Amino acid sequence: MIKAEELHAHLLDSRIAGEVATPREDNLSKYARFARRDPWVLLGLDPEGEWTQDEVLALMARRAGVSPDRNHRQGQDTIDPQLTIDALDAVAVVVARTAERGGSVLMGTGHPGQLIGFHSALGDALEAAGCAVLTPAHGRDFLMHSVHGERSCSLDYVQRVGVVRVYEGAPPSGVSPSAAVPAEGGAATRGELSDPVHTHSPQPVRIALAALAEAGQPRPDLLLGDHGWACGAGRLGVTSIGLADSNDPGVFVAEAEGMVAAAVPLDDGVRPDCYELLSAYVLQQAGMSR
Repeated sequence: MIKAEELHAHLLDSRIAGEVATPREDNLSKYARFARRDPWVLLGLDPEGEWTQDEVLALMARRAGVSPDRNHRQGQDTIDPQLTIDALDAVAVVVARTAERGGSVLMGTGHPGQLIGFHSALGDALEAAGCAVLTPAHGRDFLMHSVHGERSCSLDYVQRVGVVRVYEGAPPSGVSPSAAVPAEGGAATRGELSDPVHTHSPQPVRIALAALAEAGQPRPDLLLGDHGWACGAGRLGVTSIGLADSNDPGVFVAEAEGMVAAAVPLDDGVRPDCYELLSAYVLQQAGMSR
């Protein structure tokens, strides 16, 4: 039995919440860029509200626990561990509801080094409850646009969690979003695929959802993800939950505007094993512990 007090202490000890590593300067910079509608921080959203920088800061103070002081410009910032726990409780409600319906689930992450385990633990439990875990567009090639320019990528799944790999070396020529990786000889002719990379792009989830539509399959009943996966799916009407750091206001704006069912504030850059207690807590609260 994981008690809330135990989880609260773990969040502080691991620095998933409390005094987190994300600096105040980065938080404020991202809030200002969101207010300017910078596409690199919108995470695929087209916000309905105006969302000035002050409004974004006020939202993040309420939902993530950052300092609401406009004059706090530098140094340490915080995430309120109680807000993290409250959000995990909300995730548990959504997960339990999906399990009761036997709904389908799609998972994806832009932080593969840290968050794959959290998502896959929930996905495994949902499958055990009778849900289908989807992996659409597996191996689909696409061009991903980022602040680093255009990158030739492939959509992959690790533990059935969607991730992006980048072609290193000679990129594939004439890649289109609908082109698939050849069954044999692909790496030799296209360059080697990297390990899963960090990205906040909504392109991977859009490609996955498009593949389901192309196959005549319904959209998933639940998206378990973060950043561009959560916002991109939520923007298209898929029930989504999203993990997000204090410098990623898009997920919290999406929640405020009804596009994401639950936004979980946490530092997304700590050791992957630190998130195991969080997923165990969600499954406990959902009545799905094994």
